[in-house]
Amino acid sequence: MRRIACLVGLCFASLVASALAEAGTFTKKETAIQMSDGALLATSLFIPDGAPPAAGWPAAMLFHGLGGTRESMNEIAEGFLANEGYAVLTFDARAHGASSGLFSADGPRELEDVRTLLDWLGGRSDIDRAHIGAVGFSLGGGAVWRAAVEGLPFAAIVPVITWTDLYEALIPQDLAKSGAVYQFLQAVPPERSAPAVNGIRQASLTSTDLPALRGFAEERSSRRALDRVRAPVFMLQGRRDFAFDIAQAASAFGALRVPKRLYLGDLGHAPAPNPTAERPYFRTQIRLWLDRFLKGIPNGIDTRPPVELAPDPWTGKTFEYPSLPRARTLTLSFTGTSTIGARGKVVRTKPLPRRLLETFGGGSVTTTASSTSGWPHIVAVVSALTPDGREIVVTQGGAKTARLGAKARAVTIRLLSQATLIPAGSRLRLTLAPASTAQNPGNLLYLDIGVPPSARVRLGKATVKLSLLETPVSGARYPS
Repeated sequence: MRRIACLVGLCFASLVASALAEAGTFTKKETAIQMSDGALLATSLFIPDGAPPAAGWPAAMLFHGLGGTRESMNEIAEGFLANEGYAVLTFDARAHGASSGLFSADGPRELEDVRTLLDWLGGRSDIDRAHIGAVGFSLGGGAVWRAAVEGLPFAAIVPVITWTDLYEALIPQDLAKSGAVYQFLQAVPPERSAPAVNGIRQASLTSTDLPALRGFAEERSSRRALDRVRAPVFMLQGRRDFAFDIAQAASAFGALRVPKRLYLGDLGHAPAPNPTAERPYFRTQIRLWLDRFLKGIPNGIDTRPPVELAPDPWTGKTFEYPSLPRARTLTLSFTGTSTIGARGKVVRTKPLPRRLLETFGGGSVTTTASSTSGWPHIVAVVSALTPDGREIVVTQGGAKTARLGAKARAVTIRLLSQATLIPAGSRLRLTLAPASTAQNPGNLLYLDIGVPPSARVRLGKATVKLSLLETPVSGARYPS
């Protein structure tokens, strides 16, 4: 492991000051571009002032997240790219902002939109068609991945806080993260959504019609086709993101056979804190990646150790590794037997080693269960009770249990891949219930859906396995 002791107040401050001193000016132009189905997508094009290079300006397309608009990308466009000699195209995805058309959640229609926009941008005489990159956040990151596996000729891509396998991300073990799914569905109303989206709205909340959900998700996933990616890839994923966890990027990191880099920080969907102080750092890393592969600048970002982990909370220091950080497994066993109903829960607590711990990666909860009344699923929440009285959700997961019977059998629940700091002296709490809200009403990942009022389940012994960093990077002490 290599520590990057670049303090925000020192190294980065001088970097920003230098960048601002040399920053160029640019012109912004608003244009509506027609798609092949007649929909009009609202765009903003940023062009550096002055004469372009002989081959044209290197360029980047920026893809916003679900429910957002191109305006959310303008800070990056203006402050990190257009002022540094890049042409930048931002756009409202269909059914977002000022764009028309129906939303189909990064389906084939959106892929055609990306193709049209890329052809439009690359067809300009002042743009270097061979050096156009793509940066996408969340929904936009999924679109960038799909474009890459389908062969759209981007020279470099940067998918941020997104998925590679949509089914695994949102319906792991056939149980929907109904709270996250509900929030996503609210971002675009039914009247602005395509039939493909409206057709799975109910099923995606209730975890029914799984074949249809698998087909919908597969058409919008990239993991099985990552061997077709030809562009250098810089992935940024959240340490604590209950929608799209570390595994969504880590699996891609292992599969890619192109220049690649993975940054893990405090960014992402809930419960990620998204500290303001971290943003300039990772945005600058994005520009360095584009500088290397769009401008050909030998800045070393592709020769540094390719995995970078930021601590929680952000301190201005990051830690680099030649591959995913080494981890060990902590196993805790819980005894006892309890029977619960639709509004019940089983809570078991156990002390942890008294030193500071930091998870990295997935884990599992295995419990024995029996039911003769059609118990449909189990949700497991693993939390840490800290010495100062807080309860931190370390990770969680859920699984379908429709085949339970009178004879107890083992049910294994895969836990989300997270990087969570557990303060020294904490105790570990395991909550087993029909919903994550049983652990805390504010924990809305798995909603109270689908358990009949008359159903009962008997839960026995349980084993929790957590993946821990061999050397924590967060907290009061840092490795040298």
